[in-house]
Amino acid sequence: MIKKRGALARLGMGCAIVAPLIACSSAAPHMSAPGVDAAAGATPEASSDAASNPAPDASSDAATEASIEAAPDAGAVIRLGPRAPGAAFVHLFEWRWADVAKECEAYLGPAGFAAVQVSPPSEHAVLAGFPWWQRYQTVGYTLARSRSGTDDEFRDMVRRCAAVGVAIYVDAVINHMTAQPSGTGSDGTAFTKYAYPGVYAATDFHMPPCTIADADYQSAPDRVRRCELLGLADLDTSSDAVRGKIAGYLSALVALGVKGFRIDAAKHIDPADLDAIVRKVNETVGADARPYYFFEVVDHGGEAIAASDYLTTGQGAAEEVDLIEFKYTTVADAFAGLGGAAISGLRALGVGLLPPERAVVFVNNHDTQRASSLFYQDAPGYDLATVFMLAWPYGYPSILSSYAFDRATQAGRDVGPPSDAEGRTRPVYAPGASAPDCADDLALPTQPAGKWLCEHRRPFVARLLAFRKLTADAPAVTNEWDDGGDALAFGRGAKGFVVINNGAGTVHRLFTTSLPAGGYCDVYGGAPTSTSAGCSGARVTVAADGTADVTVGPGSAVVLHVGAPAGS
Repeated sequence: MIKKRGALARLGMGCAIVAPLIACSSAAPHMSAPGVDAAAGATPEASSDAASNPAPDASSDAATEASIEAAPDAGAVIRLGPRAPGAAFVHLFEWRWADVAKECEAYLGPAGFAAVQVSPPSEHAVLAGFPWWQRYQTVGYTLARSRSGTDDEFRDMVRRCAAVGVAIYVDAVINHMTAQPSGTGSDGTAFTKYAYPGVYAATDFHMPPCTIADADYQSAPDRVRRCELLGLADLDTSSDAVRGKIAGYLSALVALGVKGFRIDAAKHIDPADLDAIVRKVNETVGADARPYYFFEVVDHGGEAIAASDYLTTGQGAAEEVDLIEFKYTTVADAFAGLGGAAISGLRALGVGLLPPERAVVFVNNHDTQRASSLFYQDAPGYDLATVFMLAWPYGYPSILSSYAFDRATQAGRDVGPPSDAEGRTRPVYAPGASAPDCADDLALPTQPAGKWLCEHRRPFVARLLAFRKLTADAPAVTNEWDDGGDALAFGRGAKGFVVINNGAGTVHRLFTTSLPAGGYCDVYGGAPTSTSAGCSGARVTVAADGTADVTVGPGSAVVLHVGAPAGS
């Protein structure tokens, strides 16, 4: 058994802070890893080869009890308030905890990001070739060692990010466990499917096992929620014991200072079960510490389960509960020109979607970038879609920051983050470095596989974050215009104005804005300077009548706001 030191502080459902760790008994919470990427066709692979595990072996006693390293001083946990209007967050996909902490201090905090979504922190399976989705095959709840680092590093990351105003959102997969028949975890825990030492036994899963068929998504919602997704052992979340374990695990992370959770595969959990789990967490952590949730309910329309089925889940028991709006993929499709779509059609964005205050949106995420979505190689459309997402007043934007890979092959889509031969993730910040080792901005689309991309550091992103915050209290959309094709313009009242040209020709016209008269810097192309020109990018003059003569080259944009006057 794990040595227990210090006074116990009860977290409920079998978990307790036993400084400096949080221990969970066999009745304690366990969080499974996010599901395998169905779009990429990733197939779970069994691996019982302990020699491939980069982590040291754990003792049999330690393997039977899950633990999470906790802050030695509970009073040192920093609590952040609700996110500010106009906020956005970043998903640092597969980053190490130490690198996330440095990035919070060096860039995310100063740039104004509200939060960072991190990869699942729990123990995961270690598979041949170290694919990215091994992280999504959870073995146990210890934070002692994962691909992203140690429990001490996780604690340090949470506290350092909070100190600069950046919340941590944990990717929490509570629908299922692994698909591997047997294997070894990143902290040395041996497991078999349906038997996870000290956490779950076969009676905690839906039995007998069944497999979700394609037709089930149209006609059998119960099977979608109780059968196995891609062979992943499906937890019986209707069981009060299972609910208690999950709620205890999430509560333990909240006790460390985690602010929110992405609930992976929420579509495969009954809304009533999720509601019960959220309420158990609330009962444990209290109203002042209740976290934020956003549910992954994949809904493109035409299926038996809709995202709207979850709109009442957890209400009154969380800071906020949102849903990922997958119909927002119409934005990426428009900028990619899929099916003849054009960005002029985005003027109607919002019709048929979730309420804007309940939607999390993205241009792509770690799943869709491995399918057919617009992604980092699709310049300049990818950048312009990001501009639109941050400038248009809909949803809570998430920006993916990932690494280069080859989308043309299955092996390329499966490849894990930049790593050494033993599967240890290479740092984004080299030892002693003050700047990250990211791809060169201009060469981002052509980077070879295995390079950190840091898309969130594209120069225009921070300037668009400022635009979004500044215009948060402005009228939704004003002064709209489009050319019927791939050029679009819109204003945000007297606060901002945007022109996006996704076409092959130059757009030049006299636009009507609601901006005050004066000179403005195009913050897509640059920023205000103290030079005589007043801007590092283009300068645009707004006349007394609100008109502005604007020229936008092909595959470019002009973004103006009152916080970036020329010469400021």
